[in-house]
Amino acid sequence: MKVYRVGGAVRDALLGLPAGDTDWVVVGATPERMAELGFTPVGRDFPVFLHPETKEEYALARTERKTARGYQGFAFNCSPDVTLEEDLARRDLTINAIAQAEDGTLVDPFGGRRDIEARILRHVSEAFAEDPVRILRLARFAARFPEFSIAPETMALMRAMVESGEVDALVPERSWQEIARGLMTSRPSRMFATLRECGALARIIPELDAIEGDGFARTLRAVDHAADAGESLEVRFATLCARIAPEPVPVIEAIAARLRAPNACRALAILVAREHDAILAALSLTPAELAELVRRLDLPRRPERLEPVLAAVRAVLAAGRDETLEAFPQADWLRRVAEAATAIDAGAIAAAADDPAEIPARIQRARAEAIAALERPGPSRAGTDARTGAR
Repeated sequence: MKVYRVGGAVRDALLGLPAGDTDWVVVGATPERMAELGFTPVGRDFPVFLHPETKEEYALARTERKTARGYQGFAFNCSPDVTLEEDLARRDLTINAIAQAEDGTLVDPFGGRRDIEARILRHVSEAFAEDPVRILRLARFAARFPEFSIAPETMALMRAMVESGEVDALVPERSWQEIARGLMTSRPSRMFATLRECGALARIIPELDAIEGDGFARTLRAVDHAADAGESLEVRFATLCARIAPEPVPVIEAIAARLRAPNACRALAILVAREHDAILAALSLTPAELAELVRRLDLPRRPERLEPVLAAVRAVLAAGRDETLEAFPQADWLRRVAEAATAIDAGAIAAAADDPAEIPARIQRARAEAIAALERPGPSRAGTDARTGAR
């Protein structure tokens, strides 16, 4: 029985990156032997065990055989006879198919170190084509490591996978998992550009693939601006979807449903798309219009909504100008507006109303009066030069 560190931990060490989670592969063992050593089984499809002390994952070396379309259509062989090289051969990319023995020796049968040095993402074998999730994983790695290029033969293989219909077997949960992880990389635009280049984007998010001309590039720039600012997943998804169509809300609903995106991502994306233009025009809106915007954003009940909405709109605006914004006066103005509008005593207004039906209108008038008392900032070009849609 031999134990090796494998995958991302080895790759990242060779790249000089901070260590993340460590995965281990065990050669020459059985589930029974692992249990005797105190390991806890956790794998459903194949034997994976948690170390009794570190709780790190240890998987038995395995081979796999394709039995049906999709990423679940595999039969696994985890017998003690499976070699380390056979286990590494089933992995997706050469940079992920490197193992490290307990004495530090590297086992690199597919040239992963060479590709790390050359900054190339290359598939290990033709078995790459058996799992459609690998297209998404490679696109995510392209976003995480933007200095890496994709080997031409690997791009050709991904195109063939799309043409064969293999990518159509992706399930929503796995698609969203990879897309979400890609959105949280340093350069998420590369994920979507890679998916479009191989044809997979048209199958996974056809609404995004349908954006024509410079609109697609602007959309990707917007997501990169959000990434540069260190924004949350919800903000990055909202930025991606903000200008996705002339009538974006039903499109966002369709995308979120298809990918089974979290409700927080869907809700913020819809809010940003719906209110994008009003926020850009905030400096010229009347007090009544601003009070209505505060109501639509539901800021009196959910003041925490404002900053994520502003962050997404700011990223979209920056993408339209292709620059990092030094000033976004609408944000400062709307913060003051929200503070004034939510400071009114809605309870007192409601208590003084003779007719309950009049309460909402009275509260809105009070908010507008509070906003009207504010000193309005001067005009800015920020609300007028980047309001075109992405299509």
